[in-house]
Amino acid sequence: MSIASDLIRGHTDTIILAHLIEKDSYGYEINRTIQEKTGNVFEMKEATLYTAFRRLEQAGCITSYWGDENTGARRRYYSITAEGRKTYKNNKAEWETTKELIDRLI
Repeated sequence: MSIASDLIRGHTDTIILAHLIEKDSYGYEINRTIQEKTGNVFEMKEATLYTAFRRLEQAGCITSYWGDENTGARRRYYSITAEGRKTYKNNKAEWETTKELIDRLI
């Protein structure tokens, strides 16, 4: 079964923040984790992911820094801020309410 990206698109920021609550991470790792958690049913497009990173950073929800990789390309890591934790908590509560309403309606 294919998941319509339209159903998930409005929750991109929350999905990223949920991952960053667990640990600092970089784009490829976040996308790979999303794929693993969904059994390879959903993959976030790279453009969507990096647009969300910029939006979240501008909003003060995340910060970024360059890693110290000794081999391979340098990675840009993202870290959640106190504002990001607050945003995640609010978005998750909104999602729970929305999910409950949709479950009632369909």
